[in-house]
Amino acid sequence: MKQLINSSGHIRQQLLAGIIYTYNDKLNWQPETGIVTKKIIPENKVVLISGGGCGHEPAHIGYIGENMLDCAVMGAIFEPPTSGEILQAIEQTYNGCGTLLIIKNFEKDLASFLEAERLAKAKGLLVSHVIVDDDCSIESGSFEKRRRGVAGTVFVHKILGAAAAVGHSLDELQILGKQLISQIKTLGVAFSPASPIGMIPQQYELAEDEMYFGIGIHGEPGYRIETMQSSERIAIELVNKLKQQYPRNELNKAAVLVNGLGGIPLLELSIFMNDVQQLLDIEDIEIVYKRMGNFLTAYNTNGLSLTLLTVTEEKWIDYLNAPTDAFGWK
Repeated sequence: MKQLINSSGHIRQQLLAGIIYTYNDKLNWQPETGIVTKKIIPENKVVLISGGGCGHEPAHIGYIGENMLDCAVMGAIFEPPTSGEILQAIEQTYNGCGTLLIIKNFEKDLASFLEAERLAKAKGLLVSHVIVDDDCSIESGSFEKRRRGVAGTVFVHKILGAAAAVGHSLDELQILGKQLISQIKTLGVAFSPASPIGMIPQQYELAEDEMYFGIGIHGEPGYRIETMQSSERIAIELVNKLKQQYPRNELNKAAVLVNGLGGIPLLELSIFMNDVQQLLDIEDIEIVYKRMGNFLTAYNTNGLSLTLLTVTEEKWIDYLNAPTDAFGWK
């Protein structure tokens, strides 16, 4: 695959430089780091920080803004930032109201963010976290849920961001986050693997007529390779598997997110969204919020993911609809 990069050793810095040049009316960047913040950190609310490796754009820098994140800390391609940079971000944005870390459930991400939290608390700062684990894929041969943090993370950014903006405390946001995350389920499918970039190799092969259910956002293998099917058949697989994650009769009102993984046209995402909508109508599931587009990608993967959020609190819809100037949410 042709790649529009200069030096694989400087991808993060060049990526952030380009984004900050474009959105310098909204964002500040600490040079030589992966720390990006709002222009002005609010003084009267809990600060929300998230982050992860590059290659998932617009996540996570695209979700800094009103009613969303206050700061994102970016690592190298598919690698989380260091605990030192996360600690630096906590200290630089600290306003006395506390800091909530939104962490995707990957071993390296947990290690970095939780170590930064420990170090911040040792300095007397008020810091807590929530862990997003919305992926419903399974380990091959074991049927153990992977529970990785994937596209549902952007729902967490939006709802907790809006809740923080109206004055919820750190403890209240952590409780809300846990309630919310328990209701978010995601599954993905790839039609071609993530392209190798930098030091990241391609992790699986697919023939021209094959697809892979359950893949991860770092190019990880999924749970089943099959011959390519129609959008309708793929929608049936994902909707049915996600429905099974909820207790019977609990999935009656939901938000839906159709997320492109970076290499799929909007034309195909739209066809898939139409198929999902028809299936949910048949199931008599009321969709009270929906979004479609590239929200959390896997560097040029031709594929998509489907996220369902069971809406158990009407306020969640208000938070999803709260206005934001975060460039990735448009």
